[in-house]
Amino acid sequence: MNKSSKYVTKIRSTNVYDVALKSPITKAVGLSLQYENNILLKREDMQPIFSFKLRGAYNKLSKLHKKGITKSVIAASAGNHAQGVAFASLKLGIKSTIIMPVTTPSIKINSVKRFGAKVILQGDNFDEAFKFAKDLAKRSEATFIHPYDDPDVIAGQGTIGMEILDTLDSEIHAIFVPVGGGGLLAGVGAYIKSINPKIKVYGVEPEDAACLDAAIKADKRVSLKEVGLFADGVAVKQIGKTTYSLIKEWIDGVVTVSVDEICAAVQDTFQETRTIPEPAGALALAGLKKLTKKKGWKNRNLVAINSGANLNFDRLSHIVERVQLGENKEVLLSVRIPEEKGSFRKFCKSLGKRMISEFNYRADDKNEANIFVACRFNDGLKEKKALLSDLRKKGYSLEDLSDNEVAKLHVKHMVGGRAPKKVINKGELLFRVRFPEKPGALINFLDKLSDSWNITLFHYRNQGAAYGRVLVGFEAKPSQKGKLIKQLKELEYPFWDETGNPAYSAFLE
Repeated sequence: MNKSSKYVTKIRSTNVYDVALKSPITKAVGLSLQYENNILLKREDMQPIFSFKLRGAYNKLSKLHKKGITKSVIAASAGNHAQGVAFASLKLGIKSTIIMPVTTPSIKINSVKRFGAKVILQGDNFDEAFKFAKDLAKRSEATFIHPYDDPDVIAGQGTIGMEILDTLDSEIHAIFVPVGGGGLLAGVGAYIKSINPKIKVYGVEPEDAACLDAAIKADKRVSLKEVGLFADGVAVKQIGKTTYSLIKEWIDGVVTVSVDEICAAVQDTFQETRTIPEPAGALALAGLKKLTKKKGWKNRNLVAINSGANLNFDRLSHIVERVQLGENKEVLLSVRIPEEKGSFRKFCKSLGKRMISEFNYRADDKNEANIFVACRFNDGLKEKKALLSDLRKKGYSLEDLSDNEVAKLHVKHMVGGRAPKKVINKGELLFRVRFPEKPGALINFLDKLSDSWNITLFHYRNQGAAYGRVLVGFEAKPSQKGKLIKQLKELEYPFWDETGNPAYSAFLE
């Protein structure tokens, strides 16, 4: 523990509180009840730049400033370190240039610019931006500020560990820390393990950017061929040299989590705090939930560091899309049904009163048709297994697509296509219908229409509103429209005739 213990003095002597807050620790009341543990969130999302990165950046720059070493600095960052350096430079009167990957969310780019820094977008990921920044620093004789692999930066981030121990009187069982290059984990862990080695410290990484996990398994630093960019704040190919030398001394384990699990943790944080973390900010909580379930922990004090909240607003739609899957509360299925009258209704009845969140169906020239359906549950895996078993007993051929990335990202939005020739020949009428968002609305719709109409297209998506938006096609000639409209009116669901809609004509007819 020699290397780590030396950081205690460095951490206690930092200058971070010139600009940083001693962030609060919030109890996650709902999650604590659900998991039967005392779950606590260290709120680094409440810092002036909405990220912990201000601590390390300011500590490094303030020490350089006092020595009169620098008038100009350069940094490479996917966003939060950039804001930290820009903010610190503004406070200290230092000229700053920030190199950011072209994939950096605009909210982070704009924030850096507001702090007066010059921004250069270079490279598709952090590592490419990093190389460019290092070369530029050499050419310009500016001081390069490393985002994580620097003792002063590590010490600045380590003040979070000091605050956790100073704040919490009760015994802490484990602390969960998000990992990119390792600066936060190295600083927090070095302090925690030096003061109280009994406390478990776990790093948490995305499955598609797990550079620390790879290093631990190989017993040396390795470079990943590529990294996922969903959690852009931790999208690093290789763990830092200095950070790894500290981490490997005391790390209790690394937890890797999926995109769906991160999205679920984003929702959890919002429900507990009414704030929305960025994916990297929710990473630690996702790891805490996963390991708690695996270990079967009860009545323990568990801390997750919410590292930041610099979320691009347009990413919310993707997060919302994946939340239910991340909690195992939604299943995506591909199901084969006979291409005949009444089979669609029969299948819907087989689903019972389960909440349907998405339904895609298009008639087929074949004897069978594929249905893409999503159902939501309250009881997670148990209810999912029951549904799959029930459908198979009723003779349906099905495939669970819940873990299929292609299905989740692309296929579900592309199900359908143009009408088969037999439908064109017989005629098709298209209607947009507004369903009340309540159990039984679909079955009521099908029961009222009876089996007098062959449904040729069906698309439904629950978007969290008070009603569901449905697009439905019927095998019918224009001369039968009056009869069909009469039956639709009896439902008392608002509807609109879309048979002549140009989008329908272009892509579906």
